[in-house]
Amino acid sequence: MQDTNFDPGEDELIRLLLKRQSELNALLEITRAINKNSSTPVLIEMMEAILQNHLNVGKLRLLIEKDGSFICISKYGGQFETLPVLLKACTTLKKNRHPLPLADSEHALLKNYSHFIPFNDKTKNLAYALIGDFNSPAEMMDNDLSFIQTLINAIILALQNKKLFRQRLEAERMQREMELASEVQNMLIPGKLHKDSAVEIGAMYLPHQNIGGDYFDFMRINEHELIWCIADVSGKGVSAALLMANFQASLRAWATVDDDLTSVIERLNSIVVKNTRGEKFITLFLAKYNQQTRKLTYINAGHNPSILYCNGQAMLLKLGTTMIGAFEELPFINQGEVDVDPGSLIINYTDGLMDYELNPNQRWNEHELLNFALQQGHRPPDKFNQMLMDHLNLIMRGKPIDDVTLLTLRVF
Repeated sequence: MQDTNFDPGEDELIRLLLKRQSELNALLEITRAINKNSSTPVLIEMMEAILQNHLNVGKLRLLIEKDGSFICISKYGGQFETLPVLLKACTTLKKNRHPLPLADSEHALLKNYSHFIPFNDKTKNLAYALIGDFNSPAEMMDNDLSFIQTLINAIILALQNKKLFRQRLEAERMQREMELASEVQNMLIPGKLHKDSAVEIGAMYLPHQNIGGDYFDFMRINEHELIWCIADVSGKGVSAALLMANFQASLRAWATVDDDLTSVIERLNSIVVKNTRGEKFITLFLAKYNQQTRKLTYINAGHNPSILYCNGQAMLLKLGTTMIGAFEELPFINQGEVDVDPGSLIINYTDGLMDYELNPNQRWNEHELLNFALQQGHRPPDKFNQMLMDHLNLIMRGKPIDDVTLLTLRVF
């Protein structure tokens, strides 16, 4: 006997409610996985399972924006196309803001799919989805497309959040690295400069950022001899700071036991090559002054030439070798030697002093620096340094684009 209370419409409503409940449960599972910070492959696998099992999407291509281009992060069903072909097809429809049926498309690739679904924010396209073999009933099509959009949007948002989180972690890591490097460098830069009857020293260090690669040092190695160094290590951050710390320790160790600057430079080069495997290098100016003989010996290893000023004359101290750390054996070393008169001023600096942003009508180079030394070389070291920086900041009206370090000595 037939049940006279059977209502086909009620049965269809129950089927629809069960389908919607199933989809919401699936979306809830995705949300839980996102909140648990599940990996990208796991999220993609869950999305594909929902599309195939709950929505009967037989074919999918999902392209997502990454670093100004697009990559395909999900594809299944049908014959796979190459990324350039897929992207070219999708970009022909990138101005669409809503799902677009492709049944009547004239494009050879697009007509193999059912719908094109764009994902956008206010300024750019975030992703493109192509779905095919999708046989949703006409009365359910809008709801199913809306659910597909919601599902994929959740995945896109999760991937964006992962990217932002990685960027934040990277920024925090870089900040901490710079703080550590700064701490290391602060330990390397002398807090109190040596001063006695033989020499007066003035120093100035102006880092362009939180941490730079500049370094200077000064020490008396015996009763009659003084040694100093100014250097610049390639790169920034902790690795550069640690390399400079090792360099300082090596310099101080060898300078006190080896009288020959050439030998010291060779040893330093070997140490830097061994520690960095040729991936970093150091330019430096290393000098030793004997107050008894009044002889200044020096080696310029690829560094800016120091200036020796005395009695209205100035000269560049250029002799030396190439940078250290670039070659296992230095190709040549020419040690300089010069007699130093009482009252001479020796100006040492790093390349940041020469790297200024200038207007077309401004000039600043080695020749200009030499002229400045001729005009102001009679000043005390600290006064000379300050006047030089005032000259650059006020007269040149430029900005340094790198660290600036000055180490100026007056010998008596």
